Amino acid sequence: MVRGVSLDIAKGEIVALIGRNGVGKSTLAKSVIGLLPVLAGTIRFDGADITRRSAAERARQGIGYVPQGRGIFGDMSVEDNLRMGERVGPTSRPFDYVYGLFPILKERRKQLGGTLSGGQQQMLSIGRVLMGSPKLLLLDEPSDGIQPNIVEAIGELCTKLNKEFGLTIMLIEQNLDLILSCANRCAVMERGTIVDLFSAAALEDP
Repeated sequence: MVRGVSLDIAKGEIVALIGRNGVGKSTLAKSVIGLLPVLAGTIRFDGADITRRSAAERARQGIGYVPQGRGIFGDMSVEDNLRMGERVGPTSRPFDYVYGLFPILKERRKQLGGTLSGGQQQMLSIGRVLMGSPKLLLLDEPSDGIQPNIVEAIGELCTKLNKEFGLTIMLIEQNLDLILSCANRCAVMERGTIVDLFSAAALEDP
């Protein structure tokens, strides 16, 4: 459960949400995307109150969510997984956009999602969301169970999407290297609330 959370993310910013397991980080993300109800308080996005809007409406407005554990459709091909992403978001992007970011997905486009490696599944999960042209991307523990070179690639991707397309990102993460590679600020969560907020660069201080 989250309670009394106050967090502002500016347009074009990458904010890392950090904290121990079970403090409410994923719950907060699911509340923002509309998968969990909000009992009190207000969620505002792009100047509008979206607190009572459905998850589908929020996705169409431009909020994309990559869940922890990836959540791909294992019995569907890579291409069909990506096609699902066309159905949400403000506008759809062509397959070549995602294939340009993740060339391995083009090579495996006819392969079932469930037969991909963990890193490739993470690429597919991110690519599926990007098909819908989100304005805000919620990434929930993207480094979980992923080899270091893919984690590094995710950090580079976040930076690229942020700088080239102005994509705003909330990164729920515990991997310090990934946070330092792309985040502007860090929000610390404890017992369901935000207890501290500081520059990501402060994590490098001794």
